Amino acid sequence: MTAKKKPKVYITRKLPDAVETRMRELFDAELNIDDAPRSVPELVAAVRTADVLVPTVTDRIDAALIDAAGPQMKLIASFSNGTDHIDVEAAARKGITVTNTPNVLTEDTADMTMALILAVPRRLGEGARVLTDKPGEWAGWSPTWMLGRRIHGKRIGIVGMGRIGTAVARRAKSFGLSIHYHNRKRVNPGVEDELEATYWESLDQMLARVDIVSVNCPSTPATFHLISARRLALLQPTAYLVNTARGDVVDESALIKSLREGKIAGAGLDVFENEPAVNPKLVKLANEGKVVLLPHMSSATIEGRIDMGDKVIINIRTFIDGHRPPNRVLPGR
Repeated sequence: MTAKKKPKVYITRKLPDAVETRMRELFDAELNIDDAPRSVPELVAAVRTADVLVPTVTDRIDAALIDAAGPQMKLIASFSNGTDHIDVEAAARKGITVTNTPNVLTEDTADMTMALILAVPRRLGEGARVLTDKPGEWAGWSPTWMLGRRIHGKRIGIVGMGRIGTAVARRAKSFGLSIHYHNRKRVNPGVEDELEATYWESLDQMLARVDIVSVNCPSTPATFHLISARRLALLQPTAYLVNTARGDVVDESALIKSLREGKIAGAGLDVFENEPAVNPKLVKLANEGKVVLLPHMSSATIEGRIDMGDKVIINIRTFIDGHRPPNRVLPGR
């Protein structure tokens, strides 16, 4: 009896060792040991021969790439929570199933969101640089030096009250923040009662009334530049904005203008509109202490990445065994 042939799986980026080892055990897996982003020609060559593609959010899996796939290519098992980097409709037309890795990054992302909510008003980045950039020049404690803003008792407005937004709300409530949120629909009444949350059907009305805005909605055509120049103008001059969702939800140029003109007090960003490129104007604002910048690391925990890898493996194995994978993404979802 001949052994069943292992499916050929092409992995676009370096994954945790434990995940890659299991991939090699189960599949004919081609790894990316040096972690260099794959070029379009490399991806085209991969989809022409592989049975399964495992991309990440840094890979653009558009209609042209999907159309170039060979007939053996039947699954795109993305190592990501979001799927905005994949043309899911083009995949469906080609008969290719798409899966993702939801619900494993919620707590990690919420932790980092809360860290930025603390870091920006309390000037943590500036304080740390005092000790590292000019060692020995700190003169010691002073009653009026490095004053920030208290967050206890302030209002937070959460844009997108899904799993991550709700996890952020729970953390924020424990810090004494009053919870306000805008979502396509109201959350479960039990959750609303637990968080003592105020629902705003109008995003504009909420933005005008809160002290901190946390962006936690997905990137979709409907949320592109949801936080626009007009909406930024609604914020109070003492307000802060934190974005750990996707860069294109916020009009970055308008945000820079608002920060430079003092229309809002500050921002904390883990995502950028044109990443990995970061607007030099944002870097300048960071050096001036008006913004805290992080390199898209809110989900970067060892535990989270291994959990993501486990979901990818389960999706592939389930699909190969002829069943519907648990994390299938349908067009329009």
